[in-house]
Amino acid sequence: MAEIKASVHYGGNDFFIGIGPGGHSQIMETNGDRGSAATPIELLLVALGGCTGSDIVDILRKKRQQVSDYRIEVRGERRTDFPRSFKTIHVRHFIKGHDISEAAVKQAVDLSDSKYCSVAATLRPSAEISVSYEIIQEEVAPSMCGESA
Repeated sequence: MAEIKASVHYGGNDFFIGIGPGGHSQIMETNGDRGSAATPIELLLVALGGCTGSDIVDILRKKRQQVSDYRIEVRGERRTDFPRSFKTIHVRHFIKGHDISEAAVKQAVDLSDSKYCSVAATLRPSAEISVSYEIIQEEVAPSMCGESA
């Protein structure tokens, strides 16, 4: 079993500084009305997007897919009763590139969701997680080689 250690320090005025094992810091706030930094619950959604995104990029790279842009939107609905955990979370992948294979994307999304993403596996016992994807095919610009003016 691999242990990961992080620390969180109170910075005053409802701000906290989280420090990961690599020494990188992340500012958080607990006053969500202010909107000066992400709240801990918002960072859970960001962590889910980053976890599944890294899986999918890696899988698509191995499948030799030419991804030029990739964005993940993560939406969550929280319960009204405390501790107000997530009830549902939806992860939507937007993958852009030339000649992207739908079969490759579907397999990458399914593998990340069901097997590889540890953040999804951690959240899944209490939250229903759904996933979807959209492929945006890029057109290749015609080549100027061999053309005469």
